[in-house]
Amino acid sequence: MPSLVEVQSLSKSFALLAQSPDAARTFKALDEVSFTMTRPERIGLIGPSGSGKSTLLRSLSGLILGDAGSGPVIVLGRTVQMDGRLGADVRAARADLGMVAQQFNLVGRLSLFTNAALGLLGRIPPLRGLFGLWTPEEKQRVMRALDTVGIADKASQRAKTLSGGQQQRGAIARAIVQDARLILADEPVASLDPVTARKVMELLVHLNEDRGVGVIVTLHQVDYAMKYCDRILALKDGKIVYDGPADGLNPDRLSEIYGPEIEQAYWRDPS
Repeated sequence: MPSLVEVQSLSKSFALLAQSPDAARTFKALDEVSFTMTRPERIGLIGPSGSGKSTLLRSLSGLILGDAGSGPVIVLGRTVQMDGRLGADVRAARADLGMVAQQFNLVGRLSLFTNAALGLLGRIPPLRGLFGLWTPEEKQRVMRALDTVGIADKASQRAKTLSGGQQQRGAIARAIVQDARLILADEPVASLDPVTARKVMELLVHLNEDRGVGVIVTLHQVDYAMKYCDRILALKDGKIVYDGPADGLNPDRLSEIYGPEIEQAYWRDPS
């Protein structure tokens, strides 16, 4: 059985603004990053601001392309990108990838039900998806997903009328409807209060443990990463400086990773 994720020597450079072409410089957001996910795990990506966490996560779906000569990035047995170019199988890979972002990425004018049902796109004929012609079985699937995340009673409400926590759970419901095998979550709790954030993280744990869904999540909160993830990838200056179990990170190691930012890396949720 192929690995869920395989990343080999991935680098990504961004051009920096300069006052003149002769002074043009680049910033290396990722520097020869390699890792594999051989089974459904909960991987927490941590590190100081600008360490490359979000760049790495977005590279897994092909939203960001690596530098020429780097890669490949293989997800669910399909090549998403290699040598700075999208792979031929990227669309097939994305069909099995659930995306959860800090800004929720729901369509505000649409109902929560419709937003969750959008997880069916790519698995049904395009015309049915365009006009929202869901079958009775598909409607039941959507409602079961909303019930799983605890907001089935909000199904008819427009997404923009929901709280941030409800919208984030709606995004997770969409991934359930999609039947995603791997969820990529980019700072999913950054805009939430600690209590709501805890509920969202518990949902991701549920999907991993009860449904066998792999989860890779970027987090600024080290304590949340260590509590809810079983494996930690720590990045610093675009390089992986720690890859191991959450309980293998001690205060001294974390101080080395974060430096002066260490005090801001904790949410310190009292629960």
